Amino acid sequence: MTNKPIALRRWVLPGALLAVVAGSSLWWALTPQADSVDAAATHNEAPEKTEQHSGSTNPGAAPVNAPNASVAESRTPESLGPNPFAPSLQGTDIDGALQADENGQLIVNLEVRDFFDYFLSTVGEVSPETAIGQIQQMARQHLPESAAQQALALLDQYLDYKQASLAVMQTELDPARQHEPAYQLSALGNALAQLKGLRQQTFTPEAHQAFFGMEEAYSEYTLATLAIQQRTDLTDQGKQALVEWHRNQLPDTLKTTEQRLESSAQQHQERVLAVESATSPEAAGQRLTELGLDRQSVDGVVSYLQQQEAFQTRFESFRKDLQSSVATGLVDEEQQQHQEQLLQQHFQNEQEQTWARLKLLDQS
Repeated sequence: MTNKPIALRRWVLPGALLAVVAGSSLWWALTPQADSVDAAATHNEAPEKTEQHSGSTNPGAAPVNAPNASVAESRTPESLGPNPFAPSLQGTDIDGALQADENGQLIVNLEVRDFFDYFLSTVGEVSPETAIGQIQQMARQHLPESAAQQALALLDQYLDYKQASLAVMQTELDPARQHEPAYQLSALGNALAQLKGLRQQTFTPEAHQAFFGMEEAYSEYTLATLAIQQRTDLTDQGKQALVEWHRNQLPDTLKTTEQRLESSAQQHQERVLAVESATSPEAAGQRLTELGLDRQSVDGVVSYLQQQEAFQTRFESFRKDLQSSVATGLVDEEQQQHQEQLLQQHFQNEQEQTWARLKLLDQS
């Protein structure tokens, strides 16, 4: 059973602001980020349109079928088999697919973009010609001629877009202002607007929506929420109301996901507060149980808190003994040896001894 890689869906902004703070260029801020596809994102900039287009004979945009199009009669396979053309693809399923409907027309959806990105992510490991050639071969072998030509025409457009988008992604920030939240937000908004305009110029409205609609909706939602948080004329309740209003404008799939994340974050905060405000490990366990945490997790938290409580008691005893020894007039070397002896006496394992040393340094 092969492992399907994380789909190269592009949610641009969740980590983008931190990326801007960390550097002086918008490249990493605008490069689509996903937890497990760093290598793929690095390779995505490589395909250049010069002498690397798909060679399609139809330069026009591929027709786009409605989401409820009939089940495809033909599609590309789910795997490249045991010996893929690039070692990094070993043991993976192909991300996305090219599909034709019952009329032999290409079904254009986000899976097409994922399919292109799956192969283009290998550039650097293999040549651009090799990666693009694999897409050509798959389209021509597994799709009707009309659908194959439409797929390769769309690939040409996608390569054009990837090349043109590099200029936007490499826009430099003003070094004097790059740490200003308002400037960061403005720079991100301007860059995303440029990307959106470039997409509109490159693709038909249907292909633009299929490839980037969900990403742009989430990016614009995130920009709006960041702008709301920077407002000084709103109360926390007002900010929350506006964020919820923007969330409700998201497509249903994204809205459901965002609501689930929001609920999870709130639940997490409640649990953290329960631990911080508890008067004892047992009280923390009781409150966590009331908040719906499972018994095994509650027991683990209580046990950990009890261990921390016992450690703190031993540390206070250790610190008092150490302070008493300071008055005995021991020289530095003798004092250090005595401190190590006390550590051995009060703490039975190396990990606790390390924690005690660190805590002692914090209090010095």
